[in-house]
Amino acid sequence: MEILELTALELGKKIKAGEITVREAVQAAIDRAKEAEPVINSYVTLDEAGAFAQAEEIQKKIDAGELTGPLAGVPVAIKDNMCIKGQLTTCSSKILSNFKPTYTAEAVENLKKAGVVIIGKTNMDEFAMGSTTETSYYGPTRNPHNTAHVPGGSSGGSCAAVAAGECFGALGSDTGGSIRQPSSFCGVVGLKPTYGTVSRYGLVAYGSSLDQIGPIAKDVSDCAAFLEAIASHDPKDSTSIDRDDYDFTSALENNVKGLKIGIPKDYMGDGLDPEVRKAVLRAAKVLEENGAVVETFNLGLVKYAIPAYYTIASAEASSNLERFDGVKYGYRTEEYEGLHNMYKKTRSEGFGPEVKRRIMLGSFVLSSGYYDAYYLKALRTKALIKKEFDKAFEYYDIILGPAAPTTAPELGKSLSDPLKMYLGDIYTISVNLAGLPGMTVPVGKDENGLPIGMQLIGNAFEEKTLIRAAYTYECATGKQYETMADISKAAAEKEVR
Repeated sequence: MEILELTALELGKKIKAGEITVREAVQAAIDRAKEAEPVINSYVTLDEAGAFAQAEEIQKKIDAGELTGPLAGVPVAIKDNMCIKGQLTTCSSKILSNFKPTYTAEAVENLKKAGVVIIGKTNMDEFAMGSTTETSYYGPTRNPHNTAHVPGGSSGGSCAAVAAGECFGALGSDTGGSIRQPSSFCGVVGLKPTYGTVSRYGLVAYGSSLDQIGPIAKDVSDCAAFLEAIASHDPKDSTSIDRDDYDFTSALENNVKGLKIGIPKDYMGDGLDPEVRKAVLRAAKVLEENGAVVETFNLGLVKYAIPAYYTIASAEASSNLERFDGVKYGYRTEEYEGLHNMYKKTRSEGFGPEVKRRIMLGSFVLSSGYYDAYYLKALRTKALIKKEFDKAFEYYDIILGPAAPTTAPELGKSLSDPLKMYLGDIYTISVNLAGLPGMTVPVGKDENGLPIGMQLIGNAFEEKTLIRAAYTYECATGKQYETMADISKAAAEKEVR
């Protein structure tokens, strides 16, 4: 079996057994990235020299018995809104195109402690604002399954890199579905943990009350292992929670007997692509055949989730992005007259259209006379949505539904209609508003060969229940992850047709 065909845990075992060296694993990932990047554009920065230096150091520690974890020596990628000391961290924006942080994000530090090799920073929607990875200053990322389509967003670069075999796992951030939706579009597994489970220290903020870092991987086992590596209590992050149990890999059990699963009727109605509906319901049937109890129910307030989310997220974004003014770091306009003119020109030239749109919307809803009418009302709606989920979890262990209304749209089709792009987040944003964990697992493909993902939503701190259900589904259906050879073959057959 070729190195790139392995999952992260399989590769980790072979490295530990001495069958593959860390350098060989890194070389395979970098060779694949160099081959794919001219088309896929998953990376903003590919740190070849740094990766080989890390590989040498990690190999010595593995040989000396200092690094014994399951992910030691495995090459991974990091979304470009997480700080790494001395390495470009751009958020895929012109305004941070020259920014090198003086510290490293806690989640990345935790990965380093696990012994992974960080090979680069991945492309994303600018400041994580978008659902297609088309708003990036560095150009769009393409879906490895069909390069005429988007990979989703905003963590599209991370998901495409894993799907294309350019790394063995990646970190993304999820503010309203930015891990789960692109994981669905790219046919990989993505998990957004309960708010506060993974430190946000070193994550460039978009919506502070909604952002959460999470893992993207080839299969459920890898996803659980990466989550176990990055989750921790961090006193540097005031929203970080000290949990009793971080042993997520212990949930890898093929057993859902008696598990109660609810499917919201609101999620399966108008606007949902028939092929997506069929694939998700087929996946629910698989879990039912393995002993789970599956029912449909009414989950109220779904229609209010999108306006509440975009009001809150835009308000927080307008506040968080005030710091980018060209004074201390980042891009500064070359010609200006006075301080205020420098601010205006720097921000006008440094931010893209989608970021400007959200800053303006956020500034409006926070302004005098509109704060009560919009922002406070959105916060009350957020609380009501959380209550609806609390009621649902009195009866169900898991809520099951689609991750997105359709499969990946074609490049260029979403940016012309921002409202339509916002509506595409209908199934994912409620999870962030309620601070709950959510997970996307591939469950099939549409007639065009584009992946379809099922979303599993759990009660707060119930990631292990999601992992158990997802693992059971994976065991029942065979490994869903496709190798790059499979993807390349399918793409070639499509071209021939």
